[in-house]
Amino acid sequence: MKKSIRILLLFLITIGCENSDKLTFEPLQIVGEDCSDCPQIDINVPKAIDDTTIANTINRSTEEEIIAYLSFDEEEDIENMKDAIASFTRSFKELATRFPEDTIGWEAKVDGEVVYEDENVLTLAMNIYIFTGGAHGYGATTFLNFDKTKGIELENWELFEDLEDFQQLAEAKFRAQEGIPQEGNINATGFMFEDDEFHLAENIGYTEDGIQFVYNQYEVASYADGPILLTLPFKEINKYLKNKVKS
Repeated sequence: MKKSIRILLLFLITIGCENSDKLTFEPLQIVGEDCSDCPQIDINVPKAIDDTTIANTINRSTEEEIIAYLSFDEEEDIENMKDAIASFTRSFKELATRFPEDTIGWEAKVDGEVVYEDENVLTLAMNIYIFTGGAHGYGATTFLNFDKTKGIELENWELFEDLEDFQQLAEAKFRAQEGIPQEGNINATGFMFEDDEFHLAENIGYTEDGIQFVYNQYEVASYADGPILLTLPFKEINKYLKNKVKS
């Protein structure tokens, strides 16, 4: 009996240790006004609820990203998502008043999720769709990477030990994936890299499958080509990462 209790306690302690490095999140949903002449706004993102510096950093960075997508008047002083939603709604109503017959309903949809977390790093992916008229809307994926130990958001260059060497590897992998000759022009098959030179994607993030690059529409290809993804397994690139991933 005593042996069974000891085994149970050891199991519970082990489970507790495995989960102790995880932050706690709750779903945050915000919708716009429900009226016939209002844009459709639907925001679903995780909100960190721990009383820690990194939790506050994650929530603020998430809010700032949403504000950037919803704000249309650069002169407005927008400090939170409520103000951003009001700005988006006001911009649509003003346009609808001026051009009532030509205005098509606007839409803003944001879905966020934690796609990677270990004791040092957390990555949040945000899928965003904005429609403000025209032939089609704009969809994008944004990665937000955080250093949990320092309580800060990380820029792309801060993810790597040797960015130049890593970029050379990433280019070789990209060429192989997309069928581009290793020695040819990077745009030989129809891509649109600026100055005919490969560059890393604007959005890079940790995922369970490895480091992922997302070239959003228009970044290196046409809208019709959709987003271009490249995932490099950790076992191939771990030596380049400042925050190594345990195998």
